[in-house]
Amino acid sequence: MRRTRLARAVSAALLVLGGLASAGAFPASAAGSGTATASTAPAADGIVNAMQRDLGLTRTQAVARLAAEKAATDLAPKARRTAGAAYAGSWFDAPSGRLTVALTPDAPPATRRTIERSGAVVRTAEHSARQLDAAKARIDRLTAPSGVTGWYVDPKAGTVVIEVVRGRQADNDVRRFLSQARRTGPVTIEATAAPRTLAAGTVGGDPYYTGNVRCSIGFSVYGGFVTAGHCAQPGAGVSGWDGSYIGSFQGSSFPDNDYAWVSVGSGWWTVPVVLGWGTVPDQLVRGSAVAPVGSSVCRSGSTSHWHCGTVLALNETVNYSQGAVHQLTKTSACAEPGDSGGSFITGDQAQGVTSGGWGNCSSGGETWFQPVNEILNRYGLTLHTY
Repeated sequence: MRRTRLARAVSAALLVLGGLASAGAFPASAAGSGTATASTAPAADGIVNAMQRDLGLTRTQAVARLAAEKAATDLAPKARRTAGAAYAGSWFDAPSGRLTVALTPDAPPATRRTIERSGAVVRTAEHSARQLDAAKARIDRLTAPSGVTGWYVDPKAGTVVIEVVRGRQADNDVRRFLSQARRTGPVTIEATAAPRTLAAGTVGGDPYYTGNVRCSIGFSVYGGFVTAGHCAQPGAGVSGWDGSYIGSFQGSSFPDNDYAWVSVGSGWWTVPVVLGWGTVPDQLVRGSAVAPVGSSVCRSGSTSHWHCGTVLALNETVNYSQGAVHQLTKTSACAEPGDSGGSFITGDQAQGVTSGGWGNCSSGGETWFQPVNEILNRYGLTLHTY
């Protein structure tokens, strides 16, 4: 099994680097720095096949959706700039295949027409994105009890959604928190399961280890790779799937954030590849354009391997037992212990590294990732792209 997986990764590396890759290519890889634009390359068969399996799409529907999501990803930042203070959020609407942009009632008619002519659907919302973001920021300053799992701005609902563990809404500390939160702005409550980070004890044959903890490589950057911060502290040594030394954690933050980067050396190199685990072909990474809410997203990790879902929310604060982590993206993709740090990718665009979630890949669940562009900017890294 080890040799098969290593051979697959090295084969992908040879295609990219003309034979300069080695075992370090095996786990995953990454894309250019900051805000790279979406690629015009056709979708890889592996992405399409996984979307058929996990999202219940036909091949034609999956290919069409990826094309529509690329158009929405390119349009979203332009629509936000056009809307200015009237911007109230945006999301990808899968049934129509179009970006929906919410505007406040005072948006000038000319602004609405400009956005509609660009191909987006325009909806009216009571509260601006600025108002909702400010309400969420005020909630971020509160101390959340364990019965509250997280909160995020939902542009479709036009509120800040606060998630509470099922059966605990009547707890005194939860009620007190919700009372304080309602005073910050429009709030709605949803019942959910408790999230957890997804590190695991040592299991043979998986990407990397720090002590007795196993995690997953996220994306290659020049000089190393990015992963989850809860996997280890700065200075911790890292060994690969075969037990050989890779490098060490150069930076790490958890909680508050959940990101880290690891230097790579000792015969390990990096390539812009995300491992498909035999479920799909290994995926090349060509950029890091942010997929809007509603877009499809796929995840690669060392335990549950390759699974897909959709982006459910951006900039969510998740209240783990170790403390709150900010600016996470919520998805409907499943994950399991050991998947922490692994790659989230939409098409060929890197999205982020796995942080935590609830559920599993047998019964389903939700998973959060730390956006990759935030990690690159924090540490001044450049994502390795094809």
